Amino acid sequence: MSVSQEILNIAENELKAFLGERCSTAQAVRDQHGKDESWHETCSPDMVCFAKSTEEVSQIIKICARHKIPVVPFGAGTSLEGHINAVEGGVSIDLGQMNEILSVHEEDLDCVVQPGVRRKQLNEFLRDTGLFFPIDPGADATIGGMASTRASGTNAVRYGTMKDNILNLTVVLPDGRIIKTGGRAKKSSAGYDLTRLYIGSEGTLGVITEITLRLYGIPEAISAATVSFPDIESAVQSVILTIQSGIPIARIELLDEVQVDAINKYSGLDLPVQASLFLEFHGTEQGVKEQSQTVGEICKEFGADDFKWTTKPEDRSKLWEARHNAAYSARALRPNASIWATDVCVPISKLADCIMQTKADLDKSDLVAPIVGHVGDGNFHLSFVLDMDNPDELKEAEELNAKLIARALSMDGTCTGEHGVGLGKKKYLQSELGEGALSVMAALKSALDPDNIMNPGKIL
Repeated sequence: MSVSQEILNIAENELKAFLGERCSTAQAVRDQHGKDESWHETCSPDMVCFAKSTEEVSQIIKICARHKIPVVPFGAGTSLEGHINAVEGGVSIDLGQMNEILSVHEEDLDCVVQPGVRRKQLNEFLRDTGLFFPIDPGADATIGGMASTRASGTNAVRYGTMKDNILNLTVVLPDGRIIKTGGRAKKSSAGYDLTRLYIGSEGTLGVITEITLRLYGIPEAISAATVSFPDIESAVQSVILTIQSGIPIARIELLDEVQVDAINKYSGLDLPVQASLFLEFHGTEQGVKEQSQTVGEICKEFGADDFKWTTKPEDRSKLWEARHNAAYSARALRPNASIWATDVCVPISKLADCIMQTKADLDKSDLVAPIVGHVGDGNFHLSFVLDMDNPDELKEAEELNAKLIARALSMDGTCTGEHGVGLGKKKYLQSELGEGALSVMAALKSALDPDNIMNPGKIL
């Protein structure tokens, strides 16, 4: 898609007449909205519009649709596969000022929020109600961004992912029309499931402007633990047996010895530099105690030692903050380095093989790439620590990433468990889904967005 400067100038005048100073063409603002936390190069939009309501988003899109100008939704910029990069220029719609929690229905365990609401902001607001929203991708992402990328996180093994916790969306279509995809009922058989069509669509089919979320009661008791293993295979096998035993564990995170070393240095922990699990249990005091004991016995069967349990909120917060800072701690292993983060997900029975084969590849490489993962659902991540100006390192990372994805697909897995497709993973979709499925996706895209103005260059 190529939009002439004349057309851009006309659209800019219309948008500035509508939004005033909330339409910016400043280079610094444009650059900020053309790069996420991935390794992909900055692709800046031609202008940035800061919306405050669904109606404003609709009007912005109507102007862009009339001139066939690309539109890229922007939340917090924490995505990891180039989702927000404006590869064809156009207009970035920043939804950060749409950050109101519109309603909370305590009796029904749900709430309605605007897309710019941050994950931590929502849980702070909910604290006094005794409720919480469990999806925790690590970054303090916006709810709209989490819906658009079908985000997951450390709690997914118990509470599911975004697709399991969204009841309804308000979406602005590529022609500016506004639709709702559902209601607040906990289930429905009414027509096509449009809600899940838009969850994970990465802004390619429309812009999400309201989200209705499931909520959960804050557990009566929470216990967290760290446990070390003689090798990574033993740690993974203990995870598999824990899941297969039906223990309702809330969080079960794997860190290899490279990642543990990085976290110790960055976050001031003193964990043994070995393959380790971070665990968390939710429930009644008695239930949490029983779960902890059972998992402890399973881990001991696989050679685990040095269990460290805690129920103190400050200790748990420090532990999970260290886990969420895993990428930053990895980057700190090498001065002036950058991170290329990637993820795959496989059936739990294939997890040990997938991780061990990946570790074998890394052992043969000169690259540093810690492994960390939400292994309770078969999802794990690599963070390549690279000199982005070194073409040999980039090539090696690309080869290792491609090999990792091919391995996951050969095990009936996926090229991305939670990062999304964006720019980085779209070339793997045909291998994963097949030509037929991609043609259906292309037909949906063409029907809803015939001029291809919605986040062009992503997914397809």
